Amino acid sequence: MIPLVAAIIAIGILAQLLADRFEVPSIVFLLVAGIVLGPEGFGVITPDTFASLPAIVGLSVAIIVFEGAFHLRVENIRQASKASVRLVSIGAAISLLGTALVVRFALGAAWDVAFLIGALLVATGPTVITPILQVVPVRDRVATALETEGIVNDVTAAILAVVVFKIMQLEEPTVSAFLELFIERIGAGVGIGVLVAAIIWIILKYIDLSPGDAPRNARLVVLAGALVAFGAADTVASEAGVAAVATAGIILGNSDIPYEDQIAEFKGDVTLIVLSFVFITLAALLQFSDLLALGVGGLIVAVAVIFLIRPLDVFVSTRGANFTSSERLFVSFVGPRGIIPASVATLFAVELQSAGETEAATLLVGTVFLVIFTTVALQGGFARQIAEYLDVIPMRVLIIGSGQVGREVAARLENRGENVVIIENDEQAVERARSEGLTVHIGDGSDVEILRSAGIENAKTVVAATGDDKVNLFVGQQATTNFDVERVVCRANEPDNVEAFKDLGADIISSTHATAQAIDNVIERPSMARWTDMLGEEGDVQEVALTNEEFVNHSLEEVGPKLPGRCLVVLVTHDSESFVPEPTYVLKESDRLTLVGEFQAVQSGVALVRGE
Repeated sequence: MIPLVAAIIAIGILAQLLADRFEVPSIVFLLVAGIVLGPEGFGVITPDTFASLPAIVGLSVAIIVFEGAFHLRVENIRQASKASVRLVSIGAAISLLGTALVVRFALGAAWDVAFLIGALLVATGPTVITPILQVVPVRDRVATALETEGIVNDVTAAILAVVVFKIMQLEEPTVSAFLELFIERIGAGVGIGVLVAAIIWIILKYIDLSPGDAPRNARLVVLAGALVAFGAADTVASEAGVAAVATAGIILGNSDIPYEDQIAEFKGDVTLIVLSFVFITLAALLQFSDLLALGVGGLIVAVAVIFLIRPLDVFVSTRGANFTSSERLFVSFVGPRGIIPASVATLFAVELQSAGETEAATLLVGTVFLVIFTTVALQGGFARQIAEYLDVIPMRVLIIGSGQVGREVAARLENRGENVVIIENDEQAVERARSEGLTVHIGDGSDVEILRSAGIENAKTVVAATGDDKVNLFVGQQATTNFDVERVVCRANEPDNVEAFKDLGADIISSTHATAQAIDNVIERPSMARWTDMLGEEGDVQEVALTNEEFVNHSLEEVGPKLPGRCLVVLVTHDSESFVPEPTYVLKESDRLTLVGEFQAVQSGVALVRGE
């Protein structure tokens, strides 16, 4: 047993390394590893290998759900609230009913079994969503909607499934009995989660954890608290433990607790280990005979879940939300099922077999694992490629300071489809920026840890736009030297500080020079000044790299007529030299073109130059 467990953990870590190397979610490699080690492969892991697997899975799920909830920030939920609330309510209802109907008519299942499968397959969960978002850096509002849906639906799916299963065992099931069982588990889970979170908060804030070992002790207290919350709630009511750890995780993650960064890193490492172990062992329980027994009906269920039910619940849930059409398509594609359906279905199958309902047990396990396998393989394996095809991986821009300048820059970039995050610590400024629909990370922009938590390591552009040159200089220095950001733009408020900014190698915008230039434009170039004031609304100027192979090695005379009307190429940059091109200039693959014209025409022109 010891070498087997060690091997599973080692394979799980190898899966994570491969995932990072090939930018594919780790769950794909974990699933394959489980099948290879299971009865369908080398037979190293069998259903009898781990006698206490349900307990191991339960505690592992507690850690995984807690870790996901711990990273879920209330301010992010507020920014994606409409989509998030609908996904976990209307979307979950569509998924439950839609899946139950398809299972009923495609597989001929009894209504109670059909609704049991439908309840289980509501869950997406952090175990499968988080690995995808690690390799597909979508806009924050999209990631938050997916993360919130995963965590909440893990809770509701587990509790719904248990309630449906217990209703199946009643001689006279009623709606009131269903509601009573559901509310009992939600109430118990939330109540115990709040109580445990409060105790942990008091311990971390007011009890001496031994100064020398305080960070380590804080991590252990939080880990123990998560497991105690799960165990206590599950003792009161089965599957209430998932609600308890989710509640405790959200409360502690959004509280001002000491050593928060160390706790988050530690929980992430522990989660990686238990996720690897549980996913591999559960995947090893998959038997192809259960899948083949489903026949064509099983394929119909899997196809309906992926290509019909999921897109339907996403498009209904995100209607009117601040999502682009491409983002809605991406979210509708990303709905893999994970550990909660697999573990709970395995538990129910054992009980059904003990009751002599072997056919129902086989149908339950086969359908759930078939959907898990197909969704993880397709949606997990091709998430990055789909995101690139739909162009939903935006350039991440970090703006420090949400004053008038910072908000104006953020709004312009947002309108062009960039993923903009503002760092601000003034409460009124934060609310003002959020009221304008901007994403704000609360904190001091001159704090390296705040820069890191806001995503500077993944940012392509950093803009230091505060009214304090010391802060702007510090941010510029960190971005250029410590984080190697591709482009850094700094605002210089005082002319005397321009030279200091130049030493950083950053792009400098001098407030004095910019104001003087604007006044000069109004006097000498009034028409251009009026037109530039409308940039991003009626007119636009964009610089774009030429990647459309149909334009390469062709002259502007040939390319010009293919561009949208009222869109012109006014500048070409070739080998760091910018010039106004002649009509006979032949475009090269490395050229950057500056397009000027009406807003929509320029947007279409940019897509055309990129070959989209």
